[in-house]
Amino acid sequence: MGLTGVRMQVANFAAPDIAEELELLVDSGAIYSVVPGEILARLGVEPRREREFGLANATRIVRRCGVALFRYGDRDAVAEVIFGEPGDAVLLGAFTLEALGLCLDPLKRELLPLPMILAAWGDAHAPVASLSARRAVRVTTTVTATVASKPRTTTA
Repeated sequence: MGLTGVRMQVANFAAPDIAEELELLVDSGAIYSVVPGEILARLGVEPRREREFGLANATRIVRRCGVALFRYGDRDAVAEVIFGEPGDAVLLGAFTLEALGLCLDPLKRELLPLPMILAAWGDAHAPVASLSARRAVRVTTTVTATVASKPRTTTA
């Protein structure tokens, strides 16, 4: 098992021309990406909240979180980002990878495109029913299955 680093741009999604290129360590086991707070501040990315995180040694830390634009090749996506503090690794996490439509090939240690799959309701070429209509069908099916003489699980 090796470490994989990638170069990509991080930008302020509200002003996408303000960007910096960084080397990030790909950590598909981390949920969020971590970018040094001073870089995010230079880009004009503002923290939206604080979150508590657990570390591998069982200690808890609090970090500021915001939203940034990530660019890799011809792909770009907005994802939540942690404002890294001195000593924090600069990481590319799973949410950012997925938002970019990428995954890590651990053997070749490179990023590959994810197959983008969209689920269809019924006939893929038929007009899509409204969300409330689909929920009504699901609720009706669940209620019917629950009141039947033999409980069973169904999916609509």
